[in-house]
Amino acid sequence: MNYNYIAIEGNIGAGKTSLATRIAEQYNGKLILEQFEDNSFLPKFYKDPDKYAFPLEMSFLAERYQQLKDQLTSHDLFSSFIISDYFINKSLIFARKNLEPAEYNLYYRLFHIINSSLPKPDLLVYLHVNVPKLQQNIEKRGRDYEKLIQQSYLEKIQESYLDYLRQREDMRILILDTNNIDFVANEMDYRRLVEIINKDYPKGIHRDYLEG
Repeated sequence: MNYNYIAIEGNIGAGKTSLATRIAEQYNGKLILEQFEDNSFLPKFYKDPDKYAFPLEMSFLAERYQQLKDQLTSHDLFSSFIISDYFINKSLIFARKNLEPAEYNLYYRLFHIINSSLPKPDLLVYLHVNVPKLQQNIEKRGRDYEKLIQQSYLEKIQESYLDYLRQREDMRILILDTNNIDFVANEMDYRRLVEIINKDYPKGIHRDYLEG
């Protein structure tokens, strides 16, 4: 791969983990996966968002920071690059939509204190999937607590991601519309996707629309 550190991002159900895992396996990459299933606040949040939003976002921030700090600073002689299925700045994207203004202001300050020590990805890939397809993907993987996710929640997270990405001209960002391909089941779709990701991009936002 052309990049030392790639982060795959996207809304809930976009296929981040599937893509990052497959690329890591094929190209001998060090894989970093978000451990969200271990978060005890997540099922509670989907049942009662107002009560559990702040502890959920704080616990995610602590877990993401500790994992990335450990993984990005340790050298793996047997891996040629690092690929992750999240970018820690997603913490701000979700917190801005889930927290009250006073809570978010505190969260924002804490985030920037701890984030200053972490390296940024050489390439941030955002998988753009429309909400109906996200819902299909969520239904297909069958996690009980995700059945409580409302369409309106997915829509506001999608909007928040895109608003954030438009402001980040200091990074290499690749937005890929994957609505009309299936890179999990279709080998040709997967190869085309990797080929696009592996191009040499300057800093700024780049977009590509893939047809099946």
